[in-house]
Amino acid sequence: MDHHLPVDVRGSIRLFAFYIANGTLDMELLDGIDYKPELMAFGSALEQVFAIFANVLQVDEQGEVANHGDAQYRAAQWVRMVCDPSYVVEPPFEPWETELA
Repeated sequence: MDHHLPVDVRGSIRLFAFYIANGTLDMELLDGIDYKPELMAFGSALEQVFAIFANVLQVDEQGEVANHGDAQYRAAQWVRMVCDPSYVVEPPFEPWETELA
């Protein structure tokens, strides 16, 4: 039995990390917001972004990612909220979305 994450899940996480590092995470929602300094300052903000992405990410029975865009968007909403206190997250985050495992 293979206990590794499916290839599609690993690819989704890699792509998400690339977007964060490249400054291109959900360019529509985060247009004009330089979020990288905020995320990299202490590490805990970056940890929360990855937790939200991973908590929201869904995988089907074949190990294929079913909602990469939704998971990325929810993480981007949290980034926007941190960088723009006037931004209201809709719908509000559920406790399971922000849980650090």
